[in-house]
Amino acid sequence: MRAVLLAGGIAVSAAALSGCDRRPDTGVVVASAIGAPPRVADASRVVLDTPSRLMMDSTAQGLVRFDAAGQIEPGLAERWIVIDGGMSYIFRLREGDWGDGTPVTAEQVVAMLERQIAPNSRNPLAPFLTAIDEIVVMTPQVIEVRLSRPRPDLLKLFAQPELALLRLRPSGGSGPFRVLRRGRAPLLRPAFDPNQADPDDQREAKPEEDVRLIGERAARAIARFANRDSDLVSGGSFVDWPLLATTDIAAGNVRVDPAVGLFGLAIVRRDGFLADPANRAAVAEAIDRTALTAAIAPAWDPADRILPDILDSAALPQVPAWTLLTQDERRAAARQRVAAWTGGPIALRIALPAGPGATLLYAQVAASLIAVGITPIRVGMRDAADLKLVDAVAPYDSARWYLATACVVCGDVAQAALEAAREAPTLVERGARIAAADAALNEDVAFIPLARPLRWSLVSPRLRQWQANPRAWHPLNRLRADTN
Repeated sequence: MRAVLLAGGIAVSAAALSGCDRRPDTGVVVASAIGAPPRVADASRVVLDTPSRLMMDSTAQGLVRFDAAGQIEPGLAERWIVIDGGMSYIFRLREGDWGDGTPVTAEQVVAMLERQIAPNSRNPLAPFLTAIDEIVVMTPQVIEVRLSRPRPDLLKLFAQPELALLRLRPSGGSGPFRVLRRGRAPLLRPAFDPNQADPDDQREAKPEEDVRLIGERAARAIARFANRDSDLVSGGSFVDWPLLATTDIAAGNVRVDPAVGLFGLAIVRRDGFLADPANRAAVAEAIDRTALTAAIAPAWDPADRILPDILDSAALPQVPAWTLLTQDERRAAARQRVAAWTGGPIALRIALPAGPGATLLYAQVAASLIAVGITPIRVGMRDAADLKLVDAVAPYDSARWYLATACVVCGDVAQAALEAAREAPTLVERGARIAAADAALNEDVAFIPLARPLRWSLVSPRLRQWQANPRAWHPLNRLRADTN
């Protein structure tokens, strides 16, 4: 039987693909996202989960946004130019309003962006936007973002839902959807776009253009899809992947993103056995990554280094020395290191989320640690811990994001190297300093890479524009081919 590969490398038979359900393309698109009920919220004040990120992206777009393939497309800015060697981004705003007829102005846009990058902002992207020197109004429809250091990937940050432009009083955004009915499962309808050539056609809304967004637990979202009561499940991760085995959902409906980012254990306490980088390296080499990933999802690739590629570093990614050893040799070396410890029994608390995938992950990590003489203890993500899971998709393609995200708790040398990379005045110097920071983190052993992030969705055939992409991001206005 012929087999094919879904995005992410999961093999399924051609017969399984042809057997995916055939739902009629009629009525409202029902989209479930794994998390809490969606809400419109200011990212400078609260952390957004997947349903709220989708809600923000749908109702309060930024200057630019992601299309179905994860590429940049216009948002509130209809076009832009980059000048002065990447030190200045100039955006021309398109005609738009806040939903109540009030026009969008450059002054408002500048104020909203400044709120998101302010020193007291809780926006998770703010630490990666410190190169912004000022944002100024040039004309009523043009703004300029001036940088103190070049940042070629700035647009990918601006496209993130955390930088959606939200008016606080009265609350609202500029689309591409409006909230037709509020509640725990809001109904969204495409906003009237005065820039389209045929505005009269927009006034006749079709049910298929509307989207109902539901935020709920993974088990409920999967069951809803299996019962054909929804068309999409977004936000799946390794935590919930094992639940799919309990259903008869066709393999052709299961889509895996080629997500890029970090998945591993940050060392958050550096005392006792973990005070010595050689001991931290022993913990890292003890873990059998191949067995770990295979126990959770097929074809999930393990990782043994922080950087997946050279990206904007001036050197190839640093690789731990133990990667040259076989798994048996690694285990023997780790066991020897543990046996040489004279500080008493070694117990490590490992902070993981709840869920079946996390339980499988813990079982594999625990088995590896027990095999070398370390006692593992599972704790919650908010509990005191020695190791803590980091599972994050990269918002943009900079090696510094990987290194800074991995450096939850780092030594002084690694911290200084990261800061030097952030402050590099030129791209050439930045690449060299990033390479130095990568080497410093590899020496410091502050992070234990395990794999790349696992992100999956359930997609019905009517959503023909859905595309797997490295950002693992799927805008609700880019699901059906005939919608905008």
